[in-house]
Amino acid sequence: MVNTLPKPEIKTPSKETVLTPRFYTTDFESAAKLDLSAQETELQAMLTEMRTDYNRHHFVRDKAFEQSWEHIDGEARQTFIEYLERSCISEFSGFLLFKELSRKLKNRSPVLAEIFQMMARDEARHAGFLNKAMADFKLSLDLGAVTKTRTYTFFPIEWVLYTVYLSEKIGYWRYIIIFRHLEKHPENQFYPIFRYFESWCQDENRHGDIFKALLRSQPQLWNNWKSRLWSRFFLLSVFATHTLTVHERSGFYKSLGLDATEFDIQVVRNTNETAGRAFPVMLNTEHPKFFSRLQRCAGYNLKIAEIESNYNPKLVKLIRKLPLIAAIVWNLLLIYLIKPIDTEALRGTVR
Repeated sequence: MVNTLPKPEIKTPSKETVLTPRFYTTDFESAAKLDLSAQETELQAMLTEMRTDYNRHHFVRDKAFEQSWEHIDGEARQTFIEYLERSCISEFSGFLLFKELSRKLKNRSPVLAEIFQMMARDEARHAGFLNKAMADFKLSLDLGAVTKTRTYTFFPIEWVLYTVYLSEKIGYWRYIIIFRHLEKHPENQFYPIFRYFESWCQDENRHGDIFKALLRSQPQLWNNWKSRLWSRFFLLSVFATHTLTVHERSGFYKSLGLDATEFDIQVVRNTNETAGRAFPVMLNTEHPKFFSRLQRCAGYNLKIAEIESNYNPKLVKLIRKLPLIAAIVWNLLLIYLIKPIDTEALRGTVR
């Protein structure tokens, strides 16, 4: 029988903004010169675990996907498609970076090259699964075209270690919190992909543990005053991006039966505590002004989006947005200046 189902429409990727997932490149020569000896045993053990590939049979679509999804419509449909697209681009970004690192390090640092190859495998699997989910809604991303048209941002390898570690760990907490919530409230599980989140997040966790080992293998990234300042900066950058993004898409979380603000707080608190295992400091999320200032930034960001969506001239939009942008920067600076928690001093107690 000839398959007459229409092919999904190729979706134009959303416009790149400060908050959209980015594509990265790095200094491959510096990456090849990383001395991994301080964490060699841990990295070898994790490489063995990655070779086992516990999730090799996990990302297989079952019969639950074989139905029409036209009943998911309106805002719920739009916000879910946006979630799938953002997640797909994020996973594909990781795939491209890890693949290129593996290729460039193959003859220079074989262990690291194989680790990146295994992580690229996982990220490609995730991106493909998400893109197939989009196809259920008659849309699809041309990831090959995205590779050629997306802007690539250069990060030194040290910044890559900080940011990818946080990206993987915050991804773990996002997935597991949603999964546990839907276990308790199955009536909100409107699409089968959420059933995959428990094993899925273990990939994120393993990747984060690898980057923790890489980071801890480089003493200059955690044993001096500069590393403390950089750690605070990257923690705040990731948390601010998460807060602004979650509140931009509060409708999606509402469709899951989650309050966007409470979800954001849970994710940030847990990720911050986890980061204490790798970073020399973690942020003081218990400070009374920490979350209130982050949420204030989210409110300003929503006002910026509202201004951007109207039909005023660009100059008028810019003039209206500048005070809001300044307010976001000011509030983030005040959060940055909150005294952090010294995790090196608590190394034996941080869990």
